[in-house]
Amino acid sequence: MRVFLTGATGFIGSHVIPELLDRGHRVLGLTRSDAGARQLEAAGVDVHRGDLDHPETLASGVALADAVIHCAFDHNFATFFENTKKDERNIAAMGEALEGTQKPILITSGVGIGTPLNGGPAIEDVLNPRHANPRIATELAGAALIARRIDVRTIRLPQVHDTTKAGLITPLVAEARRAGAVAYVGEGQTRWSAAHVSDVAKLYVLALEKGEPGARYNASVEEGVTARAIAAALGKGTGLPVRSVAADEVERYFGWMAPFAALDMIASSARTRARLGWEPTGPDLLTDLAAMDYSTLFKA
Repeated sequence: MRVFLTGATGFIGSHVIPELLDRGHRVLGLTRSDAGARQLEAAGVDVHRGDLDHPETLASGVALADAVIHCAFDHNFATFFENTKKDERNIAAMGEALEGTQKPILITSGVGIGTPLNGGPAIEDVLNPRHANPRIATELAGAALIARRIDVRTIRLPQVHDTTKAGLITPLVAEARRAGAVAYVGEGQTRWSAAHVSDVAKLYVLALEKGEPGARYNASVEEGVTARAIAAALGKGTGLPVRSVAADEVERYFGWMAPFAALDMIASSARTRARLGWEPTGPDLLTDLAAMDYSTLFKA
């Protein structure tokens, strides 16, 4: 297949590319810059010029491909809500180009959207439309396409990591440096699910080749790693002190990340593994955090 890949020069997309090429697919990668175009060409990828602020440029890419993997998202958290609405518009625009075809589109969300109303690990067969995370807009946009019989498959991401990045944990280092300590709330028993980026990339390709219309897949390898364990790893890597904080200190130590500080984001991938035969092999989160170079990571 010729696969239109948004976010092709990004952290996850750049790992999806070799997985697709190794499986014999061709890739049409979205980029808005000359530097991005050179990066894609060097990777053996065809270039499609476009921009997340112009949905019509994504729709034109869809028309040139047999399938779509939509990894792109604007990760400026200062405008997070607005960016989820942008994602909603882009999914709708690509859906228009897909209507009446059998082409699949894989969209990207977060595992938290599958958290049951009565609590517990997020699971694939749950869609919580009242979830507080604004990223729910992505899945509601996907649901609208599914209602129009468009083949939508959703990949839900945990904290995706290697030795250079680790989801929300990476900007947490910047907040720790600003505050002068790595913090966790209370006893630090809240947990975040995680997966190595190589395993996530493999899952996208499996969902493309073996997935089903309307299905959701959890990319979590570790169901949950405790906040205290994460803080200890960051403290060792940065040389900053590690401390427990009370609820009234959360904003001081976590800054814009305060809403995530005491949030459980655990997720099971049992159904994903069974349905797609996904067998993760990458390092775990704490191994990667131990191997990170903190001398340059978000250093002020």
